[in-house]
Amino acid sequence: MATNAKTRKAARYAVPVAVFGVIAGTIAMVPAFANAGGPDLPKVTAQQLIEKIAASDVQQLSGSAKLSTDLGLPSLPAGLLGGGGVTGGSADPQDKVAQLASGTHTFRVAADGPDRQKLTFVDGKDEYSLVHNGDDVWGYDSKSKEAFHEKAPADAGKGDKSSDRKTGDRLAASPQEIAQEVLEAAGPTTDVSVGDTAQVAGRDAYQLVLKPKGNGSTVASVKIAVDAKNGVPLRVQLLSTDGGKPIVDAGFTKVDFAKPAADTFAFTPPKGAKVTEGAAGDHGKGDAEDKGLGALESIPGLGGLTGGAEGGKNDMKVLGEGWTSIARIETGSADTLKGLDSAAKDKNAPKGAQQFLDALGEKVSGKFGEGRVLKTRVVNALITDDGKVYVGAVTKAELVKAADANQ
Repeated sequence: MATNAKTRKAARYAVPVAVFGVIAGTIAMVPAFANAGGPDLPKVTAQQLIEKIAASDVQQLSGSAKLSTDLGLPSLPAGLLGGGGVTGGSADPQDKVAQLASGTHTFRVAADGPDRQKLTFVDGKDEYSLVHNGDDVWGYDSKSKEAFHEKAPADAGKGDKSSDRKTGDRLAASPQEIAQEVLEAAGPTTDVSVGDTAQVAGRDAYQLVLKPKGNGSTVASVKIAVDAKNGVPLRVQLLSTDGGKPIVDAGFTKVDFAKPAADTFAFTPPKGAKVTEGAAGDHGKGDAEDKGLGALESIPGLGGLTGGAEGGKNDMKVLGEGWTSIARIETGSADTLKGLDSAAKDKNAPKGAQQFLDALGEKVSGKFGEGRVLKTRVVNALITDDGKVYVGAVTKAELVKAADANQ
């Protein structure tokens, strides 16, 4: 799925979870009702619950949130992704987001309308903060004492609530952002129902459940817990067809919908901090956008699905639809697979790179020839020996079937 320039801009200050881009179209409603088991709430249909989410106009909140991600990746060799952890390395937002692809991370979140949001990573004793306050955007790493500064886009906060929302309409790191992406991407291949009620962050909530209608997807369901009073999504869970703990579990642990104090969004680099300036003005040009928006493509499995092939030498075509859609990319290079193996074996490659590659993927063959399937718990990719890449939130069998049918 290609991501337009405005959506890429909007991702700059969000913490994206990059597995929902494989769903397309409009929502197909299933008029199921909430079941017993949690708080006793009035019954609602899926249609009514989605309307409640759409009608929610909460712009002020503060609290704590937790993000747990288990993509099923083998342990990364030291230096393979760079950085020393979520709170180590630099103040570059892209580095921080790339490190959210695994493990559990906690945040403090605050928002006051379209012009002020703050996200603070609080893993360990060190902190990393990302602050949007009016015209300025700051990133600060307390461990390295480095700061990253950019001017916010001139039109931030002036967009509508369509898929072209600008940066200011998105609450950084909020489950609202993730839920909205899921709902916009869900298609006619999706069953939408209301599951059991629940309590999240001490608040009564309904649960909206999205499930693929067919077979072949690695996703079993997406569950969105929605505040029963104000319609704000409080938690999003992505469940695997293989079972086990959620692939992604993002939700508030504490939330308050009162207006945050104004000084919450004030930031001045500490004395002695090293400050890196991004480009002011047009964020659609230059390396500054790559640093901020490139974070969206940093999470393993997302790059090929978010327009990375667009405008370059690669030719991308989407095969199928909905949960089992597959992106077919012509790299133009017949030695892509060999290149991966050679790079892993290179003497300058990070220690353990070959072991990592072998653990991540297995060699397969079919009518298309030979290739290697790189696997995670959600997004899988088949790289063929003739330079084609097939990637999607589908099983290995679906990738091989697609490659055989689209030689």
